[in-house]
Amino acid sequence: MRQWDGDARRSGGVVFWALDGAEGRRSGNHVGGSSKVAWVVVFFLGAVTGSFLNVCIFRIPKGESIIRPRSHCLLCQNPIRWHDNIPLFSFFFLKGRCRWCRAKISRQYPVIEGLTALFFLLYYGCYGLSVKGVVTLGLTLALLVMSVIDWRHQILPDGITLPGIAVGFIVSGCWPGLQGELSPLQGLKASFFGILLGGGLLYAAGTLAEKILKKEAMGGGDVKLLAMIGAFTGWAGVWWTLFVSSLAGSIVGIYLRLRTGQEKIPFGPYLALGAFTYIWFGGRVIGWYVQSMGF
Repeated sequence: MRQWDGDARRSGGVVFWALDGAEGRRSGNHVGGSSKVAWVVVFFLGAVTGSFLNVCIFRIPKGESIIRPRSHCLLCQNPIRWHDNIPLFSFFFLKGRCRWCRAKISRQYPVIEGLTALFFLLYYGCYGLSVKGVVTLGLTLALLVMSVIDWRHQILPDGITLPGIAVGFIVSGCWPGLQGELSPLQGLKASFFGILLGGGLLYAAGTLAEKILKKEAMGGGDVKLLAMIGAFTGWAGVWWTLFVSSLAGSIVGIYLRLRTGQEKIPFGPYLALGAFTYIWFGGRVIGWYVQSMGF
């Protein structure tokens, strides 16, 4: 049981001002001469965001507000002071224990904070403050939250997937470049077919498997998650995500079954992995394949 409830409700307005002032010249989609200050600010902003993601991961499955109450130790209920709530640093300063009751703090907190900070650096280094960088980073963070929730609780909250579908569709219309299109209408069409294919494919596969196995084979949350991924990546992203997630899930599933006897594994983390790989190189691989085949 996790004994620590992290928080990230901090003011970040100055962060974007600092980034704007410290950002160097760009070349293409890459950051050309960003100063060390910018990289430090990006890392800090990522760690703070990771702290907030921990709040979401912990509270959303329980149906609790991600805003109130303020952070507190779940064992002794003492509120966490601001200097005990600094992302990454406080965990190591406190040696992984509550200041008051010495209850252990889950290692999930520094891991998520550190991973989120690295994602911020990765996307900033490749895309800067571009629309593509912001949107794909947001998608990646949403996938991270849902992966951890699904792994721990075997649920994929509608509160993330359903708004995610809407956001992906709207963004594709406002910025069709997300779908590799030039016009808003084409962007919306690509997103719509991604939603349709993502939700429809997994629903059909789950229904067929359920009839064959005589038990539930695919949760409704997985269907909505792939539909959300399709909203951002289009039909090509759905195919890629489904291929990678099925391959990775099968390998890990066979290993766990042989090693521990575990038969049921959450599929959400593998869908997230598939989508993440598509964001970074899946589209290029598909483009190369289509071109080499002369389509």
